[in-house]
Amino acid sequence: MSDPSQRPEEPTGAEQPFVSHLIELRDRLIRCVIAVGIAFAVLAIYPSPSGLYDLLAAPLVSHLPKGATLIATNPISPFMVPIKVTMLAALMLALPVVLFQIWAFVAPGLYTHEKRLVYPLIITSTVLFFIGVAFCYFFVFGQVFKFIQSFAPKSITAAPDIEAYLSFVLNMFLAFGAAFEVPVVLIILARMGMVTIEKLRAFRSYFIVIAFVIAAVVTPPDVVSQLALAIPMCLLYELGIWGAILFVKHTQAPDADAAGASSSEPPSA
Repeated sequence: MSDPSQRPEEPTGAEQPFVSHLIELRDRLIRCVIAVGIAFAVLAIYPSPSGLYDLLAAPLVSHLPKGATLIATNPISPFMVPIKVTMLAALMLALPVVLFQIWAFVAPGLYTHEKRLVYPLIITSTVLFFIGVAFCYFFVFGQVFKFIQSFAPKSITAAPDIEAYLSFVLNMFLAFGAAFEVPVVLIILARMGMVTIEKLRAFRSYFIVIAFVIAAVVTPPDVVSQLALAIPMCLLYELGIWGAILFVKHTQAPDADAAGASSSEPPSA
C-alpha cells in the first residue's frame, strides 16, 4: 500500500478556477487574433495594402504642389509601410470584436447593475474613437496640410517620406481618438465614486486650460489643429458630465436604490 505522503499533490480548489480562467483568456485571445486576421485578409484583397495607403495619403497628396509625391528613403518601405497600414486598419475593423471578447471575459465577475454599465460603455467608447479618427482624417488633416503649404517657400518642393507620414498619422489618430474618449472617462470615474458630479462641474474651467495645453503638445504647431482638438475636448467634457448623471442614476445597485427610496420616505408617527 502506497504512502499517502508520497502521492503527488493535487490542485486545490483555488488553483482550478485560476487555470480555467487562463484557458478562457487564451480562447478569447485566439478569437481576437482570428478576427484581426480575417479583417486583414479582407483588406488585403480589397482595397489592397497599396490602395489603403493611397487612401491614407490622399489628404496630404491633395495639398502637395503639382507633380510632387511622397518618397521612400528605405528600400523596403514601399512594401512594409502598406502592410503596417493594413494591419492597423484590420485592428480598427476588428475592434468591436476585441472589445466584446474583453467584456465577455470580465462579465461573469460583475453584478447585474455593473453589466448594465459596461456594455453601453464598450459601444460608446468604440463609436467615439472612430468619430475622433474620422474627424481627424476628414477635417483636421485637410486644414493642417493647407496651412503648412501656405507657409512653404516657393523654392522648396515638398516630398515627405512615407514612413514619417505614417508616424505622423498614427500620432494624430491616437490623439484625437483618445481625446474623444473624455465622456467615457468621466462616466467611469463618476460611477466608481472617485469624483462627484459637483466636482466635475467645478473642475470645468481647469479642464479647458488642460485641453488647450494637451492640444498644444500633441498636435503640430498650428492654430487650426490645436483648436480642432481643444474645442471638441471641452464640448465632450460637458457631454461627459450629462452622461455621468444618466449612468450613475440608471446603474445604481439595487440596495442603493432601496436605501435611497427609504431615506426619501417621511418617518412614520
